Amino acid sequence: MTLADSLKDKPKTRGVLTSIAEMLSTRFPDLKKKLRMAQMGDNNIEFLEKTIKTSFLISVCLIVLSYVFLFDPITTNLRSNILLSIIFVLLPLICMPLFVFYYLMLYPEAQMIKRQREMDYEIVFAGRHIVIALKSGMPLFDTFIGASTGYGAVSKEFAKIVDQVVLGVPVGQAIRESVNYNPSKYFTRILMQISNALSSGADVGSSLEGVLDQVSKEQMIALKEYSQKLTPIVMFYMVFGIIIPSLGVVLATVVFSAISGGKFGFSSSILMLVFGLIALIQFLFLGVIESSRPKYLI
Repeated sequence: MTLADSLKDKPKTRGVLTSIAEMLSTRFPDLKKKLRMAQMGDNNIEFLEKTIKTSFLISVCLIVLSYVFLFDPITTNLRSNILLSIIFVLLPLICMPLFVFYYLMLYPEAQMIKRQREMDYEIVFAGRHIVIALKSGMPLFDTFIGASTGYGAVSKEFAKIVDQVVLGVPVGQAIRESVNYNPSKYFTRILMQISNALSSGADVGSSLEGVLDQVSKEQMIALKEYSQKLTPIVMFYMVFGIIIPSLGVVLATVVFSAISGGKFGFSSSILMLVFGLIALIQFLFLGVIESSRPKYLI
């Protein structure tokens, strides 16, 4: 680790949450690398401080909202079942902060996936640009300069390599540094093939062309697999996101009312809680469908 990296890892100013963030940083040893791969400006301590602060604010709002929905069950069971009332009171206080914190800790991984998808979108065309330029007799560094514009997130990575080489870093070292902190397996494979060809003295254009053909075939296979996987996902969404929740609430209301002789029923707060759960399930299903869809420009 360089001096600049060590200075970057230290928080700029020590706040109230800095000590807590430093203790939590030992539980997330990979956070530093994930933040760099996601190209997030904060170091691990600063990110944990922001996450703790945001988790506290969101948890307070969710706890208050939970008590609004659980007010009737708490007051109803306060005399008959005190233990159940205590559980209803303590459950949001314990579960909400932990759930929100670990949910927000997934943000770097989400940014890594987003960056990976952005790079995989045009990686084949950027690679073919380099192959054509190399076969026409252009030097490797000039091909990187040409690929540093016009290909979205891939061009940004090539522009970083160009900047490193201009500052005096060897091409091989600049490529390896880009590989170490890049989430795209296709981009990593292409750069490693270039690096290996440079080290062995082989023809970079020919070896890179073979890798690009393999990457293109893998992307085509991924698109076909998604089309085959989409049908069962939609079926599960229809069953568990629409049919079972809607018919289940009606059936449960009828059954409990018949068993209790009309004395038992769902209050408005419980129905609102069920409605929120159904909305969450549908949101998760839609998120799975959207996140599993590959985006490639082939």
